[in-house]
Amino acid sequence: MTAPLTPHNNQPPHEPHDGENPPQQDEPHNPWAAPGSGTGATAGSGGPELARELREGVVIALLVAVCGVLLGVLWNWLAPHTPLISDSKAVYLKNTEGEEAIGTDGTFILLAVALGVLTTAAVFLFRRRGGIPLVVALVVGGLLGAVLGWLTGMWLGPMADVAAHAKQVGPGVTFDGPLRLGAKGALVAWPVAAMLTQLALTALFAPRDPEPPHPDWSGRYGQEPQDGA
Repeated sequence: MTAPLTPHNNQPPHEPHDGENPPQQDEPHNPWAAPGSGTGATAGSGGPELARELREGVVIALLVAVCGVLLGVLWNWLAPHTPLISDSKAVYLKNTEGEEAIGTDGTFILLAVALGVLTTAAVFLFRRRGGIPLVVALVVGGLLGAVLGWLTGMWLGPMADVAAHAKQVGPGVTFDGPLRLGAKGALVAWPVAAMLTQLALTALFAPRDPEPPHPDWSGRYGQEPQDGA
């Protein structure tokens, strides 16, 4: 039997390599480097994820906007109508001190806020995470839904042509005036309620991102001097 050959000067043997792929040495860890700056695999990972979030945002905005039809139906059903009366020459308010106009705007605002909260909560339960595209989708969908509800309520309400309506019912007969939204600022009640609800639900129930590990500086800069040293 022969003993195994010992490398010259007790050095470990070098593995052969070709000229195209030279051996790479392990780089020292740089604690000041930005996270993920040295890896190219994750550099483009945000593209497909962002595209998927944008597609979901468009679908969510359309679904929320369709709910505006329900807003219009409820508004026409629950809002107080303004009673009018005609004397064959002009049309007058039957009750000059009535507050039907204020009640109409208030009913629209309350219904819009309620639908904004409900649709946002439903989306959050289905998706369970937030993000800027989702908030934008809820705001845009809420604004479109409010406009659609406003137009639907007026379309379902009494005739918009007051003179033709008064001529149709005859003089001295009380009839309902058209459903109008006096304060156009009520249209932003839905998107504002949706945005605030999404932010509150995300802050309360969304999963938290794991905290990054704290670096251990004791081995790099040495231990703190002890008392009496």
